[in-house]
Order: sequence, then structure tokens, then C-alpha cells
Amino acid sequence: MQYRLDHDLHIHTKLSSCSGHPEQTPENILKYALENGLRTICVTDHYWDESIPGASGWYAPQNTEHIKKSLPLPQAEGVRFLFGCETELREDLTAGVSPSRFDLFDFVIIPTTHLHMTDFTVSGKENAEERAALWIKRLDAVLSMPLPFYKIGIAHPVCTLIAPTREMYLETLRLLPEREMERLFKKAAALGAGIELNADDFGFSEEETPTVLRPFEIAKRCGCKFYCGSDAHEPEAFANVTERFSRAIRLLELSEADKFVLKTE
Repeated sequence: MQYRLDHDLHIHTKLSSCSGHPEQTPENILKYALENGLRTICVTDHYWDESIPGASGWYAPQNTEHIKKSLPLPQAEGVRFLFGCETELREDLTAGVSPSRFDLFDFVIIPTTHLHMTDFTVSGKENAEERAALWIKRLDAVLSMPLPFYKIGIAHPVCTLIAPTREMYLETLRLLPEREMERLFKKAAALGAGIELNADDFGFSEEETPTVLRPFEIAKRCGCKFYCGSDAHEPEAFANVTERFSRAIRLLELSEADKFVLKTE
């Protein structure tokens, strides 16, 4: 059976500092789910656990008290509305959520590809070869942590924020060693972590398809499971997500057997 679009596990509310849109509320996110026949959705605002020192000035205000302002989440029959977060991986490979906080969240997504935060996730001076090495190093670090991988997602593995220009972005992806990707994706599959199909990442041109799709093809070959994430920060972002998700499913020839099923117990 073909992979069904029945979920969205990466959605921001106005509480995320990169959103702030007054209409990006849990109530309107639930409305989006109902209008699109989604059975599971998850709010994943940016988060840095205040018990972990060294947050950036941008991340520090997005602490536990702040993101819990979404609770309690509105509910509707037929929709499972979950509470999660998108944390961060600092340049020294420290993750922004402590083990004691995991019970608070139904799902935690960890981006390893936010290589745009100068002096926080990167120095900002890295060339394409160095960024490719960081792609491997950072994903390896997350997969080596003692995490509850049944509710861990690897956010946007081909995020355009990997590099400051489109040219460097594509070059970085081309430089990713296939053997290393195979090693890491086999590890992710064994651990049970989800790999994100981010709507923003599937807007590439036909000419760019082989380059951008390659990590996902390797992940699928290694047995990884995939989930959909709109990464929406405002209501308008929901307009094209079905088209983007459908493109991902078609290009990767995904079936229901390839779906990451989020367990909440």
C-alpha cells in the first residue's frame, strides 16, 4: 500500500521566535489537520532546556515555561494532537534538551543541519567540504546519544540552511560520502529514529533531484522509516505541503512499510 498522508509531525506555533504570526495557533493548526484528513499532528516549537547552559541569545527565551504556553492542546475526534519540540545541536555537539525533560514531550526533533547559526552551531567560515564533514559528524553525534529513539526525529536532513548559497548547498550534498551515509542510516534504522520528509526541502528543481534525493534514497535502502513535517511557521505555509509531501512519496516510491509510526507510550 502506498504511503498515506495522514500526519504532520513538525509544526511551529507563534511561540517559536522565527514565527510570531498571530494566527499560527494550536486551534488553527488543528483546523488544518481536520481540513486535510490528518490523523496525527504534533506541535514542535523551538526549544532550549534552561537547565542546560550555553543557549544562544535567540534560543534562551524559548525555554520550558515559554513553549508550555500551548498547553493544553485543543482536541478533536479522529485527530491525535501531540506536544513536541524542536531542540538544537550546538557546535560542541551538546543537545538542548536534558534527559529529565523527555517525559514532557511526545516527540522531539533534532536538527543536525542548522549550519547557519554562526558561533552557535558553526563558526560560519566552513567551506562545502567542511560542511559535508559536519553533516556526518553531527548526525553521528545524535545517533550516539542515549535517547528514546522511538520518539526522536531527525529533522530536515537536506535543509537548505546547510550552506549560505544554493551552489554551496548542492556541493555540500554532493560531497557527502555514500559509505558514511550508509553507516549512519543503518544505525538510525536499528535505533528506530524517524527521518523527516520536510516540505521545504522538496521544492528543488528537476535538475537538482539526483543530488537532493540521494541521502533519502540511501536512508530508504538502509531500512529507515520516514515521517512528514511541514515545518510550517504561518498559516500560509500549509498551502503547498500536500503537493510537496506527495512529491517526496512519489520520488522515493514509499509505501506504508516505510512510515515512521510515532509511539507515545
